[in-house]
Amino acid sequence: MTDTPRSSSEAKGFKARAIKAIKTTRATRWVRFGIVAALFIFWVAWVGCWWALIFLPLLFDIYITGFIPFTWWKKSPNPMVRMIMSWVDAIVYALILVYFIFTFIGQNYQIPSASLEKTLLTGDYLWVSKVSYGPRVPITPIHFPLVQNTMPITGTKSYSEWPTWDYHRLKGTSQIEAGDIVVFNFPAGDTVATKIPNPDYYSLVRMHGRDVILANPSIFGEVVYRPVDRRENYVKRAVGLPGDTLSIVDGYVYINSERQAWPADAQFNYIFQTSSPMTSADWDRLEVAKIDRTAISPNLYLTPLTDARLAQLKQMPKVVAVERMPVDPEREDLFPYDLSEGWTHNDYGPLWIPSRGATVDITPDNWQLYERIIRNYEGHPDSYVRDGQVYIDGRPADTYTFAMDYYFMMGDNRDNSLDSRFWGFVPEDHIVGKPIRVLISFDPDKSILSGGIRWNRIFKDANPGF
Repeated sequence: MTDTPRSSSEAKGFKARAIKAIKTTRATRWVRFGIVAALFIFWVAWVGCWWALIFLPLLFDIYITGFIPFTWWKKSPNPMVRMIMSWVDAIVYALILVYFIFTFIGQNYQIPSASLEKTLLTGDYLWVSKVSYGPRVPITPIHFPLVQNTMPITGTKSYSEWPTWDYHRLKGTSQIEAGDIVVFNFPAGDTVATKIPNPDYYSLVRMHGRDVILANPSIFGEVVYRPVDRRENYVKRAVGLPGDTLSIVDGYVYINSERQAWPADAQFNYIFQTSSPMTSADWDRLEVAKIDRTAISPNLYLTPLTDARLAQLKQMPKVVAVERMPVDPEREDLFPYDLSEGWTHNDYGPLWIPSRGATVDITPDNWQLYERIIRNYEGHPDSYVRDGQVYIDGRPADTYTFAMDYYFMMGDNRDNSLDSRFWGFVPEDHIVGKPIRVLISFDPDKSILSGGIRWNRIFKDANPGF
C-alpha cells in the first residue's frame, strides 16, 4: 500500500514545520531544553524507570517544535483569557516543580509537639533531606504536593488511591545511624478515627472496643485507612537499629547491653516544691514553655527539665525540694501489649528489633510482638493464631523471615513522648528523611511583635547527636 497524495503532503508539511522550528529556535531555548532534558534523563536513571524516556519527545516539542499547542492562550484575542491562563500556567509549573523537589530532594516540616524538646522546639520549621537516606518513590504518586492527606476547607482526601506503587527507595548518601533524628510516617496511623486523631485508632480500640468506635461516628468520626506515605509525619530520634537488642533502665537506653549517652538536651519530669509561688519570670528563666508549667497544688509543680535546667532550678532560693517524677506501671499502655507487664517507659525491655532477612520462631506466646509487622507492614493480612497454632497466609507456620528493617524511635523529652515504647517499631518503608537545618522558629507563647520569632534558631543544626 502506498501513501495517498494527502497523507504524503501532510508528512512533508510536518517535516517542513519541524525543520523550520529547529532552525529558527533561539539558542537560549536550546540551552533550556538541554538542561531540562539532562535533568530528566538523570532522574530516569536514578529512579530506574527507563520507560519514562517516552516523554523525552514531549519535552522536545514543548521547548523546540511546538506542535502541541500548550501555549494556545497566548494568541487569544481575549485579554481575560490570556491573564487567567498565564496564572494557571505559572501555578501548574510551580506545582510540578514543588512535587519533584518535595518528593526526591527535600521538604520543610513543622515540629508540632514537644516530644523532642529541648533539642527541637515546638514551632521549629525544619528542612528535611530526602536524599540522605534515599528518597522513597511515591506509593501514592497522584497527590496534591502541599498537603499531607486532607485538603483544607473541603476536608477531602488530598491524594488518589489509584494508582499505587510498591515500596521502592532510591540510593541515598547515608544510612540511619544510632542517634539520628528522623522524620517518618506514623506506623499506627494506617487507620484513623478522623475526629480523634490522638490517641491513635488502635489505642482507642484498646480503650473502647472497635464496635463502640464504629457505632459512634458522631463522637469518633469516620474511620479511614491511609497509605504509608499519606500517614502523619512524626519526628523522633533513632535509638535502636535493625538487629539491636534494646532495654531501658532508669531512663538510660542500653543497646546490646551497652549503655548509651543521653542526648545533650534530654528532659525528664520533675516534681518540685517552693516556699512561694512560681512567677512567669521564674519559668522564663528556666525556659519552660507555658504548656509544660503544671501546678499540682499551691507551691507544688511538675515540669520537664534538662540536666542544666535542673541544676538551675535547684539554685533558686524559693525551691524547697526536687525529685524525679515517679512512674506508675499500672497506668502505662506499652508495646508489646499484654507482653510488657511490669515494664514502664523508664524501665523497658529487653526487646529485639527485627532486621531484614532475619528469621525468628513464631509461637502463640510471641505472636502479639510480631503480629502487626506480619499482617500490616509486610502484607500478610490472612495471618492469625487458632487452636494454639500460628497461621501465615492461611497456612501453619513456625518461623517467619522479615522482609524489611525496623527501627526503635524515642523523643528526647523522655517522659512526654509517645514513641516506639507505646506503639512499636518503625518499618523502613515509613522513613521520610533526615532533618538538616532549622529554617525558622516561632515561639507559640509569644506574638510575632513581642519576640515570637526565635532568631537564634535560624539555620541551627536540626540533627545534633548525643
